[in-house]
Amino acid sequence: MKKYEVKIMVIAFIVLGASLLALTLFLFIGQDNIHEIINEKKHKLKSRSLIDYDIYIMTRKEKLIYILIASIIIYIIAFIFYRSHIISSVLIPFSFLYPKIKTKEIIDKRKNELNLQFKEAIYALASSLSAGKSIEVAFKDSLKDIKVLYPDPDTYIVEEFRYIIRRLDMNETIEEVLSDFAARAHLEDVNNFVDAIVACKRTGGNVVEIIKNTSNVITDKIHIKHDIEVLLAEKKFEQKLLNIIPIGLILILSCNAKDYMEPVFQTAFGKAMMTISVILLIIAYVMSKKIMDIEV
Repeated sequence: MKKYEVKIMVIAFIVLGASLLALTLFLFIGQDNIHEIINEKKHKLKSRSLIDYDIYIMTRKEKLIYILIASIIIYIIAFIFYRSHIISSVLIPFSFLYPKIKTKEIIDKRKNELNLQFKEAIYALASSLSAGKSIEVAFKDSLKDIKVLYPDPDTYIVEEFRYIIRRLDMNETIEEVLSDFAARAHLEDVNNFVDAIVACKRTGGNVVEIIKNTSNVITDKIHIKHDIEVLLAEKKFEQKLLNIIPIGLILILSCNAKDYMEPVFQTAFGKAMMTISVILLIIAYVMSKKIMDIEV
């Protein structure tokens, strides 16, 4: 019983030491520019209307949380595959890559939300223009309709329309204001809409018809994308299941067939084969993600 308690204490110290090491490295790496990054983040939060949707800078707290979560997951998975606290601790620094991965996910999610909100905004704008109002007045009326759909004042499209109206009241041209929005949104639908508006204002085309057609095209694209997501929902679940099954099988065999799995964990050849298996699993995960990611 004493040996078991000593072993538990050793494991606890290794986990604690590895976590402290990861946190210490994070605090000291890039310490010179961490305050600049935080200040830039605060500035962007204060001026939400000027947000660039292709840029997201995490705060120190967010990075610490994601690194800690990734460290725990990496340690557990590595221990399942190698049954070695030393190897598991050595792999923990890979958790520093996770904030970059999470940042990309946050950016993609934010842009998807903006794209859906923009579709509703175009509907409202087209209705106002159909009533014979100018495009400047139509933006003001559309904001009222958007607020009904999105009561939260921090909604991206609400903030953007407020900023557009504020600049229009300062006698800036609609072309300049919308071009700035498109440059920050980095969305194909927004770019197409702005290009159509700019071309129409320059050539004297029918603004109402152009916005209606643009709205229909954007809606069709979003519906197609939604249908694809529905069709892929089952396959994505199977993908996640196939990624988890190997880990579960190794865990079950380790618990129920220790003699069978002992050569894998104790010999150099077994560890090498396990490393190859882990690499293949990672490659399979990356490939399956790319296959499931269908652009419309």
